[in-house]
Amino acid sequence: MKIKLHKKWIVLLLFVISLPAAAQNKHTVSGYVKDLANGEGLIGVSVYVKEVETGVVTNPYGFYSLTLPNGTYNVVFSYIGYQKISKTVDLNTDQRVDIEMSDESENLKEVTISTKKEDDNVRSIEMSVNKVEMKTIRKMPALLGEVDLIRSIQLLPGVTTVGEGASGFNVRGGDISQNLVLLDEAPVYNSSHLFGFFSVFNPDVVKDVKLIKGGIPAQYGGRISSILDVRMKEGNAKKREINGGIGSIFSRLTYEQPFAAGKGSFIVAGRRSYIDILAKPFLNDDLKDSKFNFYDLTAKVNYRLGNKDTFFASGYFGKDVFGGGDFGFGWGNATATARWNHIFSNKLFMNLTGYYSNYDYNLGQNENDDQAKDRFVWKSKIISKSVKPDFTYYITPNNQLTFGGQYINYDSRPGKATAVSEGEGLNLDLPSRHADESALYIANEQKLTDRISLQYGIRYSYYRSLGPGTEYLYGDTTAGIRKQPIFPGTEYGKGDVIKTYGNWEPRFAVNVGITSTASLKLSYNRMSQYLHLLSNTAASSPLDVWTLSSSNIKPELADQVAAGWFQNFKDNMFEASVEVYYKKLHNQIDYVTGSDLLLNQFVEGDLLTGKGRAYGAEFYLKKNKGRLTGWISYTLSKTERQVMSINNDNWFPARFDKPHNFTSVAIYELNKRLTLSSNFTITSGTPATFPTNGYSWGGFSLGNNYNNSRNNNRIPAYHRLDLAATLKARKKLFGIGEGEWVFSIYNVYNRRNAFSVYTRQNDDKPSISDRAQNMLRTEAVRYSVIGSLIPSVTYNFKF
Repeated sequence: MKIKLHKKWIVLLLFVISLPAAAQNKHTVSGYVKDLANGEGLIGVSVYVKEVETGVVTNPYGFYSLTLPNGTYNVVFSYIGYQKISKTVDLNTDQRVDIEMSDESENLKEVTISTKKEDDNVRSIEMSVNKVEMKTIRKMPALLGEVDLIRSIQLLPGVTTVGEGASGFNVRGGDISQNLVLLDEAPVYNSSHLFGFFSVFNPDVVKDVKLIKGGIPAQYGGRISSILDVRMKEGNAKKREINGGIGSIFSRLTYEQPFAAGKGSFIVAGRRSYIDILAKPFLNDDLKDSKFNFYDLTAKVNYRLGNKDTFFASGYFGKDVFGGGDFGFGWGNATATARWNHIFSNKLFMNLTGYYSNYDYNLGQNENDDQAKDRFVWKSKIISKSVKPDFTYYITPNNQLTFGGQYINYDSRPGKATAVSEGEGLNLDLPSRHADESALYIANEQKLTDRISLQYGIRYSYYRSLGPGTEYLYGDTTAGIRKQPIFPGTEYGKGDVIKTYGNWEPRFAVNVGITSTASLKLSYNRMSQYLHLLSNTAASSPLDVWTLSSSNIKPELADQVAAGWFQNFKDNMFEASVEVYYKKLHNQIDYVTGSDLLLNQFVEGDLLTGKGRAYGAEFYLKKNKGRLTGWISYTLSKTERQVMSINNDNWFPARFDKPHNFTSVAIYELNKRLTLSSNFTITSGTPATFPTNGYSWGGFSLGNNYNNSRNNNRIPAYHRLDLAATLKARKKLFGIGEGEWVFSIYNVYNRRNAFSVYTRQNDDKPSISDRAQNMLRTEAVRYSVIGSLIPSVTYNFKF
């Protein structure tokens, strides 16, 4: 009944809003804006009408729509890095005007590192949003010379990581599971290769990257901290193109080509690391069969069926493989997305998306030998399937309505395990869990005056935990002590509803233009999350368990408010911003002492829940034009949790709390062939729990935390400098293509940054005075993932 009411509300709202437009003698100009060189749709192109001083920007598929009174207009299409186009439109009837813009990089006297409107940061309603262009990411120094999207966004304000080689990233006080990472709208559950050193995103197929930290629009849901929206290229629709790279650790190859007389195109790309191949001649007999590599394959195809319909299909498959001898370990992601763009009218645009996402991992000994007397095999996965219709209704140039919904089906398989010892087998399988999540949303972006713009909306999400399965209640116990299940549990059949949750998620943002080059922005959003990552280690690992909300695990919720000042200087050469935020988190998961999260059917009894808060200020200065481009950022923040029975019920710093975070990126074009770049970062050390006292007896020393404090100290500060040089080759590759050499040094001054610090007993012989007092020595040990500088060279080619 609720869904029917929502539909009626949407239809009525559309009818009422459209009345003023219908009552006037108006017509619409609409179309797509694409890149002349490859036919890719351009996102965020400014479409501006001089006569009425208004305009719009193209959507993620390059579509725009403007409804204006009858007349003749000069429509200007502008996009930094492309030649501006002015088109005269006689608007006496509805018109379709498609535009192809050409890259003007060869004609520019100065370099730009942005492909959005020059004053977009000031004029746009968006705040707490960072867009990093792939052109910029390619020029930045990278580990082993390999371009990496996730490492690049860690240099943005409000974004941190717990340490070198840690998977994922943290945004404004959230853990890594609270970021919704999308690849062509399909969620990616583990965005890392090689335990966090590289990301799953192949830079050769990435078209657009947007990180949303606050003021999150109503069409997004499912996570409470941020949205990382990564969109793939569609394939060159003009000509065949091949590019790739040969590096120190892996190589990559990408192929693009049009088909059906330019109506369609496709792109396919692959990567494979080869550390194990290079190391094999140097491994002894015990290690000669060792495997340690990763590979991935990414592909996309699109086909245009007439002027109103375009179909897209894309997919990703990647795997990490480790092991040697009879031991094996691996994990991987697989996604598939199908999309249909349809133009119902020159004012109503639809995108219908369906996706499949699968994250799985396995661990085992002799897992491929069914006859082995000693054998262990453990496999786990989480699968989600979804359908998502999104509509955009261009009411007027000053009023744009978006609405739609989403349905997601979850299938969580936390563990299928078999153990064999001396030929005797033991089944350790855990039951699968099932759930679904539905959502409806509606939002409006409205320009009230020349200086005031609003974006407001509402999202309603509805979650159901489903059978088959057995649901247990857990008995009350002292806070912090494992809860025991009450037997027998309640049995549910397939499709039976076990538990439901519903949440209203309001969204609001306002932009107030103070001057022509400055604005004040405010935003609020509430988010809910029904999927949880169970991990009680310092950094997330591929074996961490994804679980679903249930009768015993409530959905996580977050409310965030933010305010910011945005200003441009010197004809938009510089853009600056200062943002402050406060985030309140509910139903945050923690763990009892000695918790057992792996292959534990009653893991819900080991969980604790609490609340969190995060607040801070982000300072950002970016230079967009000139030979020297880049940015500096500084974040001052605090992230805390409060969980009953932990830290004496007091607030304590979260594991990823970093009060100070300073980063800088500089890119200098020395000449047309040589570009130099550098990254520098310095951050506070992450919190850690150290012993406050100790006990010694019988030749052993044991640390103790007498007041039960959590994260009572910090590891040393983290800082690192990276340098790179990109040199374009003089000669064409095979006489037809282009090439470039990338030389980089990661961790230039050889800093041994601590990933963690722990204490241990010193085995050295104690001194005479120590022996006389029966004292044992203990010491703090720093563990560093990378302890030296890492030089590398990569050759990139394109033809």
